[in-house]
Amino acid sequence: MNWQKTSGYNERSKVEAAMSRYKRVIGDALKSRHDDRRTTEVAIAVKCLNQMNELGRAKFVRVA
Repeated sequence: MNWQKTSGYNERSKVEAAMSRYKRVIGDALKSRHDDRRTTEVAIAVKCLNQMNELGRAKFVRVA
């Protein structure tokens, strides 16, 4: 477990999980071609994911 803390593995894992959720819900790519529309598209996607997170997440407990 120490190697996970020293290498930052846990943080990277959390970021990868967040990106995976984003891609599953929203999709792999932005659909708009203009920057201002892309900004709006990302803002909508982030708001959707934040609302999903507020509804609840699975709670995991480590069993030894």
